[in-house]
Order: sequence, then structure tokens, then C-alpha cells
Amino acid sequence: MIETLTIGAALFASTNIDDIFLLMAFFSDPRLDRRAVVAGQYAGIGALVAASVLAAACAVAVPGHWIALLGLAPLAIGLHRLWSSWRGGEAANIDDDAPRLAGSGFLPQVCSVAGVTAANGGDNIGVYVPVFAQDFGAVPLLCAVFGALTGVWCVAGHLLVNHRLVASSMRRLSGLLLPYVLIGLGLWILRDAMGLVMPASG
Repeated sequence: MIETLTIGAALFASTNIDDIFLLMAFFSDPRLDRRAVVAGQYAGIGALVAASVLAAACAVAVPGHWIALLGLAPLAIGLHRLWSSWRGGEAANIDDDAPRLAGSGFLPQVCSVAGVTAANGGDNIGVYVPVFAQDFGAVPLLCAVFGALTGVWCVAGHLLVNHRLVASSMRRLSGLLLPYVLIGLGLWILRDAMGLVMPASG
């Protein structure tokens, strides 16, 4: 269980660090209801996790060695981000991280935040599916970890709105570490694919 909790926390943090900056942009918009931001964040993350669980369930019937090849997805994402950072990085303007969402009602705001969150997490599915498929029985515990950390993310985003200097430092640090975390995760998943190239002993 400790290993699953650790993996879940690392998995969520590595794939959702950008959401803290999105949440900062949402919380800094006076037209947005804070409750709608939180609900939308949960809805967006929930949609990504649900899609990942469905894809992983379809992969459960596939032999384990082949499932491990899904580790190529986080590996490729990590390598791409590393290459992009070497070529000059990305803009770090927090105010540009999310559109200024307008909405006259609570539900439209929730849907808007959820849509941006889901769109921003397109890479999440490619990272979650191989982990879920590798140990499908751990999915409920991983989902519980994701739910708890989504709440932590919302609190952090709200608190950091008034601490832009801290947020800027976090962004630079996450930009440096994230590619390596994803590459390490991909290699960790791919270790079970060794059976495809190495004959079983005995």
C-alpha cells in the first residue's frame, strides 16, 4: 500500500504541476466563483482519470509484457519536454496560463474550468493508462490519492495567487524536474517488457 500511495502521489504531482498555475489564474479572476473553480477542477481531473481507467480496463486482457510497452508514452512525453526545454523552454507568464473565463452562472463556470483542465491534461491519459493497466486492482486507491491531491492543488493555487515570486520559483523548478520524472516513470513501467526481448530462464 505504501508503494501504491507513493506512486500515486508522484504520478499526480508529475502530471498536474501545471494545474497549480491554471488554478492561480482562475482564482485571480474576480468573475469566477471559487466554488466553481474547485468543482471544475475536480470534474476535469475526474474526466481524465475516468478515461484512463476505461482505457486501462480494455488493456487488462493484453499480456503483461505488452502492457508494459505503454511505458513508451510517458517516456516519449518526458523526452519531448526535455528537448523543448533545451531548445529554449516555454513562457512562464502565469497570467497567460488560462483564459479569462466569464460566465453568468455557477454551472457554466464549472464546465468552463473543467474543459480547460481536461484539455490541459491531455498528456495525463498517456501516463496514467500504463500504470493503471499494470496493476488494475490498485486503481481505487490511486483514484483516492488523486482526489485528495486535487484538493491540495486547489488550496495551493488559492494561496499562491498572492505569492507570485514563490510561484515563479516553483515553475522553474518543476520545468527542470518534470521531464526527468516522466522519463523515469516510463523506464520503470518498461522494465516489465524485458520479457519480450529476453527469454525466460529455466
